[in-house]
Amino acid sequence: MTNPGLPSSTEPKKRPAWVVGGLTIVSFVALLYAIEIVDTVMGHRLDQDGIRPLQTDGLWGILWAPLLHGGWPHLIANTVPALVLGFLMTLAGMGRFIAATAIIWIVGGFGTWLIGNIGLHCPYVTVQCTSTHIGASGLIFGWLAFLIVFGFFTRNVWEIVIGIVVLFVYGGVLFGVLPGNAGVSWQGHLSGAIAGVVAAYLLSGPERKAREARKRPNQLTA
Repeated sequence: MTNPGLPSSTEPKKRPAWVVGGLTIVSFVALLYAIEIVDTVMGHRLDQDGIRPLQTDGLWGILWAPLLHGGWPHLIANTVPALVLGFLMTLAGMGRFIAATAIIWIVGGFGTWLIGNIGLHCPYVTVQCTSTHIGASGLIFGWLAFLIVFGFFTRNVWEIVIGIVVLFVYGGVLFGVLPGNAGVSWQGHLSGAIAGVVAAYLLSGPERKAREARKRPNQLTA
């Protein structure tokens, strides 16, 4: 007979959160590589499915752009930041990671759709001037911004420490939100970073509300 007060030895052990997070991010990056293999075989035709600013059919690119890359050097450059920052994102909890990623993906993508043609130079006014934005860098910039500010919204010591470390290691990357090298989507970087701050604020709501609730009794007795 088994003691009902003790856990059964046949119950599967729950994986640690860091293991689940690590497997999730590795799987996501593996998906990016699988898509790039398919895209290479197809002669990079998938790259045309990115975000085309201010074009109605370009809105669909919001869904696909973070999954597409302009060749292997582009994907390889995004691999390590995606693995590191994505894994750190999962430490805030898988629910928050999924919600933050969705906000950055959609809001950042829409921002890119709105401003993606800014700074684009057209040699002939009679030719339609637009660009196609692809790559996971907008998502990476969103994760980066989220990690930097999230702890200051929640006032959690460890999350503040993570934010400071991330700022120290990757802070220089933030200059990528400014116009710079041709062919680099600074518009996508900027939109992703803004979306990351928005996600951090929205998802820190429980901690902010709890902090306000703790202040009210003190205000009443003052």
